[in-house]
Amino acid sequence: MSQLPNTSAPPWPGDTPAGRFASTIRTDSADGCTIALLGLPDDTGVKMNHGRTGAAVGPQAFRTALARYGAADSAAGPLPIVFDAGDVMPTGSLDKTHERVTEATAALLGRGLFPIAIGGGHDLTYPFVRAVAAKHPQLAGVYFDAHLDVRETAGSGMAFRRLVEDCGVGALHLHGFRPLVNSLEHLDWFRAHGGRTHPENVKVVLPKAKDLFVSFDLDVLDAAHAPGVSALNPAGWSVTTAEAWIRACGADPRVRCFDLMELNPAHDPDGRTARVAAHLFLTFLAGFSTRK
Repeated sequence: MSQLPNTSAPPWPGDTPAGRFASTIRTDSADGCTIALLGLPDDTGVKMNHGRTGAAVGPQAFRTALARYGAADSAAGPLPIVFDAGDVMPTGSLDKTHERVTEATAALLGRGLFPIAIGGGHDLTYPFVRAVAAKHPQLAGVYFDAHLDVRETAGSGMAFRRLVEDCGVGALHLHGFRPLVNSLEHLDWFRAHGGRTHPENVKVVLPKAKDLFVSFDLDVLDAAHAPGVSALNPAGWSVTTAEAWIRACGADPRVRCFDLMELNPAHDPDGRTARVAAHLFLTFLAGFSTRK
């Protein structure tokens, strides 16, 4: 399975140092691997919602950052072996690209791999999790985002409404919610469908559910830490706060998939946000390594 249908080969930098974690990532075969990395290089949904474009290059920027961050023999202990399945090729049509994402994710799940997606517009969480929901019908969700993303109209802000209405996903739990940039109409819909926003500084505990998906929109972070996103957050989280949650998500065996979304290198001139994304990816793996 060196390449899935409708995916391109992973564009890793050719000069990754041998001592970096990225040098251990496999691209030729998933044999012996636990984690599958899947790039989602599309920001059609962001354009449809009039956001800042550039997230289509997010997976490439993530790989470049990871190639320069994280030790292969980390003092944190051994990390899971990762297979990079490449990027899902966008089509120019939101629906058709979504179909490809679901197909690729389902293929990874069918091979017993834990999928981690890197995006790309946050709408791509919908087709990514759609494949997981088909396998785990009692799925509930935890997401980290300044926005509810429950728009009725198509675009980057629709993912979680679609997961509830189309895929039967249960309760949604949102961390990092910013009321000033969300409409009352969307909040009413969210609450009417069992959604819950969690306050700042709440204890790091995942909700009760049989199975969970986890989605992390980088715009939950403060703009000082993460300027390279599609929608800047002037009053967001610190990376330290995010790190504690992401480690807990990685460690919890009920979590069935994970994504990091809205990495926008067009607005990340020093690569700061891409490095944060690489750090959170490795943090998730460190948590995952403690699963029994």
